[in-house]
Amino acid sequence: MNEWRKAIVEADAPLSEAIRHIDSAGCQLAIVLEPDGRLAGLVSDGDVRRAVLSGCDLKTPTHQVMSRQPTTALATATKEELLALMRRKVLRQIPLVNERQEVVGLATVDDLAGVVERPNWVVLMAGGLGTRLRPLTESTPKPMLQVSGKPILENILQSFIDQGFRQFFLSVNYMAQAVREHFGDGRQWGVQIEYLAETKRLGTAGALSLLPGAPRDPFIVMNGDLLTRVRFDNLLHFHSERAAAATMAVREYDFQVPYGVVRLEGSSVSAIDEKPVHRFFVNAGIYALSPEVLGEVPQDAFFDMPTLFERVLAGGRHVAAYPVREYWLDVGRLEEFERAQQEWTVLGDSAR
Repeated sequence: MNEWRKAIVEADAPLSEAIRHIDSAGCQLAIVLEPDGRLAGLVSDGDVRRAVLSGCDLKTPTHQVMSRQPTTALATATKEELLALMRRKVLRQIPLVNERQEVVGLATVDDLAGVVERPNWVVLMAGGLGTRLRPLTESTPKPMLQVSGKPILENILQSFIDQGFRQFFLSVNYMAQAVREHFGDGRQWGVQIEYLAETKRLGTAGALSLLPGAPRDPFIVMNGDLLTRVRFDNLLHFHSERAAAATMAVREYDFQVPYGVVRLEGSSVSAIDEKPVHRFFVNAGIYALSPEVLGEVPQDAFFDMPTLFERVLAGGRHVAAYPVREYWLDVGRLEEFERAQQEWTVLGDSAR
């Protein structure tokens, strides 16, 4: 937005002047600055309309109408960070500030190229009993436990929304009504949410049989108790690039034997490894699947994701592993839940 300065208006200017700046700048808002160049507030087109509806006339001083704590971003923010912030806050413009909080620019959706809404479905498994998190889950389903002031499942949903995903299916069973009441049809987040209602335990993949047909594109399945900064678009690109029928996100897991491990040849000691570390790749609970693999999922039967992958492998189709290097936490036990309270909040603050 090269002409953002046209949107600047004085705090004491009448509302009519703010409207003129909104229209002339073409960015749907007026910018109010402090004398030292710091941002005092914003007046959006919506603010003007609400002010008029509440009885304000065009002589009302702009400072009485403006939003005094608008969302801003550092001028050093990347395009991806700005777009994610706009999606999260449902904004089309964000003032850019320097380290002294002086306004130095204005980012708008129209000026940021590459805005993509992804057609890929997202299935979130949110029906678990959460037995390892009792007593917390005796009155609240695990995905609805709060981390950083929001349910775990809402944090997950927001991560997908920030990356352009809009079509969601939530698999629910235990205390399903709590999930339905919170998320509804997704309208509040500008997305579409449908529910896969398990009438009995169907495992980590069985609920896929409840999908309303097969999607046209590869889709993502994820456990509803994970907090991660994985780039899901990168996962899908990896999946397609390797022509995989199924891709499993994996994490590296280290296990140190607390003793010296003795290697034997018959009854003779050949070597002693002192407290060796063994490294494995473990299932991270995030999957990219091509539509055709849904044919392997039985109807109305308990069926786990590892079994689905075994069937895909047995059919001679390619299965890929996607190593996760980003932040990842399985909020399955009380220790992880307490850890998430600290780490996820810090990560969220650093993304702002």
